[in-house]
Amino acid sequence: MTAPEPMVVVRGVDRTYGSGPAAVHALRDVSFSVAPGELVALVGRSGSGKTTLLNVVGGLDRPDAGTVHVAGTEVTALDEPGLVRLRRDVVGYVFQTFGLVPVLSAAENVGVPLRLRGLPVADREHRVRLLLELVGLAGHAGQRPGEMSGGQQQRVAIARALAGSPRLLIADEPTGQLDSETGLAVMALIRAVVEAEGMTAVVSTHDPVMMALADRTIRVADGRSAGA
Repeated sequence: MTAPEPMVVVRGVDRTYGSGPAAVHALRDVSFSVAPGELVALVGRSGSGKTTLLNVVGGLDRPDAGTVHVAGTEVTALDEPGLVRLRRDVVGYVFQTFGLVPVLSAAENVGVPLRLRGLPVADREHRVRLLLELVGLAGHAGQRPGEMSGGQQQRVAIARALAGSPRLLIADEPTGQLDSETGLAVMALIRAVVEAEGMTAVVSTHDPVMMALADRTIRVADGRSAGA
C-alpha cells in the first residue's frame, strides 16, 4: 500500500528581508513535509523564523528561493487570484491576535468566510451552529468579541478558520496571549478539531506543554529547520 501524498512539502525555502549589512535572513534552506491528518508543531524562540515560515506555507508571503506545495498545488507558482483561492478554499488561519471583527457577534464572525463564498443563508447558519458547538461556544453566538474572554475569542477564531472546511489549518502562536490553562485547552481543542474534521495542521509554539499534543515537532532556529 503506497503512502499518501504529503499535504505540505517545503523544499529549499529562503526568505530575506532588506539588503546589505542590515539584511535579515528569516529563512535559510528550509525543507520539510507534513502528512495528511498530521498535527505538526513548529518550535522555536521568538524571531526564529516560525511566523515567516507559516506565512510562506499559507501563501501570505513569497520566498526568495525554494518551493512550497500544499495539497498538490505549487503555492510558490500561483498568481494573486490563485493565492486568493488557496486562502479561501484550502487553508484556514488562526493568529495570536485573534483578528475578530469587533462589531460582529461570534456567529457573524464565524460566518464571514461563508458569506464570501456566497453560501445560502440557511446552509451558512447551519454550519456556524455546528462550528460553535464544536468549539464549545454554542451559548455565546450573540456575544461580541469585547464581551468574551481571550480563550473564548480564540475559540471563535478557530471556528472561523474551520468555516470553509480547509484541508490545512495554520495557527501562529494561537495560545500566545492566553494563560497556560486556557492555552492548553485551546491546543487540546485544535487537536480535537483536526481529528474531527480530518484536517492537517501546522502550529507554531514555544510552550513545551503544547508540543506534547502534536504528532511531531520541527525545530526552527536562526531561520533553519531541524527534525523535519
